[in-house]
Amino acid sequence: MSRQTNFLVQSFDLAKGDQLKAGAPMVCRTEESARRTAERLAMSKAGVVAFSTTADAETGDYDDQPTVFFRAGRVPAEFDSMP
Repeated sequence: MSRQTNFLVQSFDLAKGDQLKAGAPMVCRTEESARRTAERLAMSKAGVVAFSTTADAETGDYDDQPTVFFRAGRVPAEFDSMP
């Protein structure tokens, strides 16, 4: 059983009616790489969040709660309650 940590960056743009529209998630190799990518995107996006998840693909065991380590701008409420 081998658990793997994935680092992702999710950006958001403003859509009609002041709603947020998610961009394509970006997979990064390290937490630092994800943080740098998120910091760059934060300059041009309505909101950005970088987070990690841990999973075991062999057993299908995934974290219930991702760990957010960078947040900027407007992001959906579900990211506010994440650690």
